[in-house]
Amino acid sequence: MSNRYQKPVLGLFLFLFGSVAWAQTGRFQQAVDYQMEVSMDVNTNQYQGTQRLVYSNNSPDTLHRVFYHLYYNAFQPGSMMDVRSRTIADPDRRVGDRISKLSPDEIGYLHVKNLKVNGKTAEANEVGTILEVTLPEPILPNSQATLELEFDGQVPVQIRRSGRDSEEGVRYSMSQWYPKLANYDEQGWHANPYIGREFYGIWGDFDVKITIDKEYTIGGTGYLQNPNEIGHGYQDEGVTVPEPTGETLTWHFKAPMVHDFMWGADPKYQHDKVLMDNGITVHHFFIPGEKTSENWEKLKEFTPKAIEYMSKHFGQYPYKQFSVVQGGDGGMEYAMSTLITGERSLPSLVGVMVHELAHSWYHGVLATNESLYPWMDEGFTSYATNLTMGEIMSRGRSNVHAGSYRGYFGLVASGLEEPLATHSDHYHTNRAYGAAAYSKGAVFMEQMGYVIGAEVRDRGLLRYFNDWQFKHPNVNDLIRIMEKESGLELDWYKEYFVHTTKTIDYAIKEAKANGEKTEITLQRVGLMPMPVDLVITYKDGSQESIYLPLVIMRGEKAQEAGTPTRIHTENWGWVNLEKTLVVDRNLETIKSIEIDPTKRMADVQPENNKVEF
Repeated sequence: MSNRYQKPVLGLFLFLFGSVAWAQTGRFQQAVDYQMEVSMDVNTNQYQGTQRLVYSNNSPDTLHRVFYHLYYNAFQPGSMMDVRSRTIADPDRRVGDRISKLSPDEIGYLHVKNLKVNGKTAEANEVGTILEVTLPEPILPNSQATLELEFDGQVPVQIRRSGRDSEEGVRYSMSQWYPKLANYDEQGWHANPYIGREFYGIWGDFDVKITIDKEYTIGGTGYLQNPNEIGHGYQDEGVTVPEPTGETLTWHFKAPMVHDFMWGADPKYQHDKVLMDNGITVHHFFIPGEKTSENWEKLKEFTPKAIEYMSKHFGQYPYKQFSVVQGGDGGMEYAMSTLITGERSLPSLVGVMVHELAHSWYHGVLATNESLYPWMDEGFTSYATNLTMGEIMSRGRSNVHAGSYRGYFGLVASGLEEPLATHSDHYHTNRAYGAAAYSKGAVFMEQMGYVIGAEVRDRGLLRYFNDWQFKHPNVNDLIRIMEKESGLELDWYKEYFVHTTKTIDYAIKEAKANGEKTEITLQRVGLMPMPVDLVITYKDGSQESIYLPLVIMRGEKAQEAGTPTRIHTENWGWVNLEKTLVVDRNLETIKSIEIDPTKRMADVQPENNKVEF
């Protein structure tokens, strides 16, 4: 297979790297600049490191404390992740009670020492996966502080996302491996303990040096700064890499404007590169073998295709590389990269890659607080995945989002549903979290196209990305974008679908002759109101539609391309449970009447949506 992907050139976004301050009423953007050096002992699976962090407090607040995440401390018996996994009704099978059984050389830990702020020693207290730091002097508004520390860590056996010696034999999946400063925004500090859910970080620049056994290949976040010293498939064409003088190599990476840094390492990795015509380099790192080599070779075709499709439809991918790294325990997104298990069928391998790549838009560049709004990351990523897979895998399905709707309907039927507004850590069951964040979140976006029109929704998604990249948008920011694009009020949609578990159920109650006309009575059975697209199909094969927008929308969507001619529009007040319409056609000429034949409205009882004659 060619090492170049022949497609039209896509322009890259130009943006400033480094400290970014952004503000409007009540909103601001903190910034970080990390410099880290870490040395890994592959015999003990322990590492030591130093960190120098320049923190820009762009808030209007004086900070007296800061907090660091120490994620690896979750992988210890008795941790909050361990207890939660052993007490939740439906534990993640990858975790279960495994943490409780870890021996001292199998646990993970991350400890900080010699913490100084602007050269002065700070008081620090380790509380599980959070380091609480009392500052020796406050960090004033619109000022910077330099935080320096040393850290010691041990890589846990592979359990959840990160770790060593995975089931597929990958030595190191190094995510959540360093002391990471918690984010501070208009809602204050977000120092959530790590119990297994989502993440929220601060954008900035990372300068990372990793020293490890010379036989290991590293792939992940960032641009390698010394490829001609390292080799391992990174070096310039025709360059001969000198033999290392010692037993280790130091890899030097820089990653601009990211909010995390991940790396995978293994002495058996095969490193393949694909250079796209737009200048983006796609890296693949995998352990070759009977279960991997053939499909990972084919994957080199699909990753560039996915980047191109997503850049066109959801906003231009802003970095110059993306790395797909075999590792972890399934699939997990990181800055400029992903960790995925690699011994998969081709459709599964492509599907997981596409999903984790799509996170680059909603987790990586928009970076909504996914702990607080997991559906705005996982759900929109699932929505983008459905569309991308339908395109690059040529699936030819009439509704690529059908699986997301089934997941949501299954959740409703289970009785376990909780509002989308629930914090990711606080869902009562894993099933409720998964179906809500992934399935209902995807339905939210596809159904948005039903409410305002698919073309308008698509324009809104691009505007959302372009206006809110690197700014941590929330649900209100998204709604306002869609309101501006559509000219409609949409607060009701957010309030019902996000903040409640009320469901949609519309029915055709009756259709009867009224002289030479037809009288149709519609009924709202469910508690959530929605606009209604009603399509009448005649016996001669022609179709017409009636549109019933909600009064609280304060407007109507334009007729969508490819839909039946709209013959009547009439507002429906949400307090009215029934609506009667009169059509100037004889009942004998009608073949069927159907509510939303596109199936985009998440009606939980579709059986009562259609009558045939």
